Amino acid sequence: MRKDYNLEKRKYVIGGFIVIISVIYLLRLFGLQVLDTRYKDYADSNAFMRKAVYPSRGIIYDRNGRLVVYNQPAYDVMLIPRDVQPFDTLDFCRTLSITPEELKRRFANMRDKRINPGYSSYSPQKLLTHLSPEDYGRLQEKLYRYPGFFIQKRILRQYNYRAAANVLGNIREVSQKDIDKDPYYSAGDYTGDLGVERAYERHLRGTKGMEIFIRDARGKIQGRYEDGVHDISAISGKDLKLSLDIELQQYAESLMVNKKGAVVAIEPKTGEILCMVSAPGYDPTLLIGRERGKNYNRLRTDPDKPLFDRSLMGAYPPGSTFKPTQGLILLQEGIVGLGTAYPCSHGFISGGLRVGCHGHASPIALKPALQTSCNAYFCWGFKAMIDRRSKYGTPAKAFEVWKNHLVSMGYGYKLGVDLPGESRGFIPNSKTYDNVYGEGRWSAKSIISVSIGQGEILATPLQIANLCATVANRGWFITPHVVKEIQDTILPQEFRDRRHPTIDARHYIPIAEGMRMAVTGGTCKAANISDIEVAGKTGTAQNPHGIDHSAFMGFAPYNDPQIAVAVYVENAGYGAAFGVPIGALVIERYLRGHISKERKYLEQRMLESNTIRYSGTKKH
Repeated sequence: MRKDYNLEKRKYVIGGFIVIISVIYLLRLFGLQVLDTRYKDYADSNAFMRKAVYPSRGIIYDRNGRLVVYNQPAYDVMLIPRDVQPFDTLDFCRTLSITPEELKRRFANMRDKRINPGYSSYSPQKLLTHLSPEDYGRLQEKLYRYPGFFIQKRILRQYNYRAAANVLGNIREVSQKDIDKDPYYSAGDYTGDLGVERAYERHLRGTKGMEIFIRDARGKIQGRYEDGVHDISAISGKDLKLSLDIELQQYAESLMVNKKGAVVAIEPKTGEILCMVSAPGYDPTLLIGRERGKNYNRLRTDPDKPLFDRSLMGAYPPGSTFKPTQGLILLQEGIVGLGTAYPCSHGFISGGLRVGCHGHASPIALKPALQTSCNAYFCWGFKAMIDRRSKYGTPAKAFEVWKNHLVSMGYGYKLGVDLPGESRGFIPNSKTYDNVYGEGRWSAKSIISVSIGQGEILATPLQIANLCATVANRGWFITPHVVKEIQDTILPQEFRDRRHPTIDARHYIPIAEGMRMAVTGGTCKAANISDIEVAGKTGTAQNPHGIDHSAFMGFAPYNDPQIAVAVYVENAGYGAAFGVPIGALVIERYLRGHISKERKYLEQRMLESNTIRYSGTKKH
């Protein structure tokens, strides 16, 4: 009999379809039973209730052991929707001091998966947060009347000092993005937000525990499953000791009231940040409790931007605080020696170009140039370097050498501080000017303003303070950091190792001497404190949008530096007007513990002064 090959082929086709469909069903079943745990959770929820046990969050101390941030208990009203039975809503609302309308709104938001993506009628859901002790007590007595409801104990942060808000940060409820990113979190958990709380979240948060309860056929809790054998204990978070001196922090913040800007103080030998002020600031207690959301929105929309940490996010023209870097580069490259002098005819004059300067002796060498903050000296030195074709070939190549020295000193890139949000500032490269002027069509005179910390140069107050620490150490620094110790944990290596710029250590000595001369008989006379040898450098940063910015950096004691400080006050005029007095007061307060009687007048003037009014914004 003749075979029908079409029928033979059809058999294989049909068989193939059956195999494919079977594989699809098997994969689907595998997914439902193994990969997708929802149905197992639904089944388990009929027999068990799992309750998270939240660990105590790590405590935060300052460098002297003062308690800065601690925990206080808070209570959330939770429920399992499928277990909720009809209840007296009016009595429930009276107990919790809320209106029936608010209760209805909260139930609606809880069930709305756009607002609460993790909603499930089988899993615990949050209804109300941050009960007061009074409300908690009343509800606890009546809880038996409300089947399906229970109270979840949580931890809120409390502050002993209303200071350092930008450094400390705060905690907030996790978003769906946080949950997707880290499986540790579930809906209703809290995580660090901003500052130390965010940077050290994994150390501070600890590890959640779990309590398992058994249900009866009606869903009522009958007690611990197998007497708690399978419960998991929570592990407390690790405590932190900050490098901040919280009392110095408070003092520096008081000096910056009614001002915009920043103060950063560093212990040079360790890189530990002693204070880190951003002004205007805010009270950290505003971001705890039920009013957190409302207060956060108010701070976020404040035109003075108190949430913006100017100390490490603000990028400013450094002005004359930049001149020590120029002296270091010129010495390193052999462009000048200590005896090299340049003329200053009330400024730098070359062809039709003029950069103004105040009156002083001329010609002038490096150390007196730092003492008097001579613009002309550093303009001439920069021109001599950038235009020296015999050594570098082209201005572009010379400029790259110049830029690379600056980068090694901590400018132009993030320093790596242990806080989120650090700005890199800005140091241009040769391509920046090739794009503006055309390749090979620019010279030192085209960009002369960068030699005195103006033009395209931008730096953060943290970077300026770090430069000051580098000069104080005579040629090295440790990456600045705000955490001094982590409980049972070694501090990361980058906060222990010295970093050496491309400048030879010997060149820092005359720079430090010039900064000392600026205090004893130059532009920083207000920093001349009896019995404390201070070295410093003023900065008056030109501001095209209004009044110039006042800046200062200084360190002390001169021969055994214990503090290096940078001050930047927006729209405050000359560096000697506000930068120097504030910086000197911070130095004196840290080293002496108090301000001497003969300098109380200066302290009072800084406390009472208001520079915000000059910038046209509201008073703080």
